[in-house]
Amino acid sequence: MKKFLSLALILTLILSLTACVSAADKKAKVKFNKGKLKKIELVTSPRHGSPMIVLRENYSDVPIFGEPVATQAQMINFINKRNSNPQINCTVEQLVQLYYFEADREGIRADIAICQAIKETGTWAYGGDVIPEQNNYCGLGTTGGGVKGEFFATPQLGVRAHIQHLLSYTSKRPPKVDIVDPRYELIKKFRPQIFGKLTKWTDLNGVWAVPGKHYGEDILNLWIQSQMPDASDASMDAADLKIFLEDDKASAYVYRGLINMERENFYAALDDFQSALTVEPELTEALFNRALAEEQIKKFDAAIKTYDELLTIDEKFVDAWHNRARLKLAKNDFKGAIKDYESALEIEAVNADALNDIAIAYFKQKKYDDAWNYIQRAAATNSTNQIVKENYDKFAACVKVKK
Repeated sequence: MKKFLSLALILTLILSLTACVSAADKKAKVKFNKGKLKKIELVTSPRHGSPMIVLRENYSDVPIFGEPVATQAQMINFINKRNSNPQINCTVEQLVQLYYFEADREGIRADIAICQAIKETGTWAYGGDVIPEQNNYCGLGTTGGGVKGEFFATPQLGVRAHIQHLLSYTSKRPPKVDIVDPRYELIKKFRPQIFGKLTKWTDLNGVWAVPGKHYGEDILNLWIQSQMPDASDASMDAADLKIFLEDDKASAYVYRGLINMERENFYAALDDFQSALTVEPELTEALFNRALAEEQIKKFDAAIKTYDELLTIDEKFVDAWHNRARLKLAKNDFKGAIKDYESALEIEAVNADALNDIAIAYFKQKKYDDAWNYIQRAAATNSTNQIVKENYDKFAACVKVKK
């Protein structure tokens, strides 16, 4: 009798578990209004990256301490180019002045510290956990999942805290003014293995940001871009002189090519970048610039081939993956585009643009479930990305959730 009772209990338990699984399977389902979907058009993300200057300083050797190379004017122009309406509680000019003042007092390289802030804030567009009111320019105290981190009363205190936090990593000497970085003493007390021991920007890889395998390199790439020449006659005269004196240096041709890009003389720029590659065939900066110039004159197949060549040399060049994916998407090479965007995401996991464009690749194939999944992920990744927001709103208007 007991045996039969045990079997009955086991059977009841199995039936209960089956019922739970069935209930879980009956989760909310999405129904698409395909008639509406046919009438909407989703917008792809913009091309990534700017033309790159050639600087021969080895990334692994660039110290956190030192004098700035880029001028304040260059940094102001660089910020304004990347974001014409940064969300800061002072002017761009005032913010740059604060960085140069605070960093100079502690011996930190102000121009590169600004580039770190550009990376952390998306050039003060934000979109993550931190909000502009915090005056927190380097992600102090943020750990993800909605944790906003530290708040500072003024932009100057936010800049000072950033510089002091850098100082905690790179020197055991205390700051020259009162400590406003709430994390400074925590680094000193609980992380003795790094306190005062990380003297190079690439030493911050995997430490300041996790996983952050290329964190320092990303900052230094921005720093290099900040030193770009402008379109003035003075810059062109200097470039011509460079080539006259150093016609065997690829960097001289790249420099003049950058000025031609600024002047929108794209064919002349293309010639300059090709001259640089004749001198130094595997120069990644020249290859990337050539691809950008080829895109500008609508030589898209040539640009794809140039990105092919570049990625063979440097498979971690995330902007090249993104741009080649965009070109493939425009040619309706959906499989190739998705694969390239996924490669970009492997390098830079927080990449709403790549998620947005994967959604578009599936959308164009009428694979609406996949498209809806990716556009939701893109919106969750960056709530302030205007293209993503508009695409999400268009798509959401064609979706009905059935429970």
